[in-house]
Amino acid sequence: MSAGDNLELVDTNVLVYQYDESAAEKKGRAFDLVDRLWSERTGALSIQVLQEFFVTVTRKVPRPVSATTARELLSSFSTWHVHRPETSDVLAAVDLQQRYQTSFWDAMILRSAQALGCRILWTEDLNSGQSYDGVIVRNPFADLR
Repeated sequence: MSAGDNLELVDTNVLVYQYDESAAEKKGRAFDLVDRLWSERTGALSIQVLQEFFVTVTRKVPRPVSATTARELLSSFSTWHVHRPETSDVLAAVDLQQRYQTSFWDAMILRSAQALGCRILWTEDLNSGQSYDGVIVRNPFADLR
């Protein structure tokens, strides 16, 4: 499958909730979303998400997974559409950060979604429903608050 309008980029927090035993409802939602993206082959990630995922699931969740397990998960996720940012992407993220007053790291995620042609970004870190230059943010956990 080539990159395009069907792709949906998943932010780190969504992936992490699948392995966070302390957040049962979010875990189920995250699992269902990721499972759908696997089956439809529409899942997308960035190198940044993969890096943050490794650090978070091996060190920051209440019951961390082993580095070996995390590496296996990363290997599986690397079969998704993965954005590998270049210098031009970092500069574009700076512009997004300034325009939308987001954190730089959120702007990098937005830039990755744009670069892959994603129509949806799944995250709980930005305004759900807002369109950022054509990328619509969706929070899979919004109704759980």
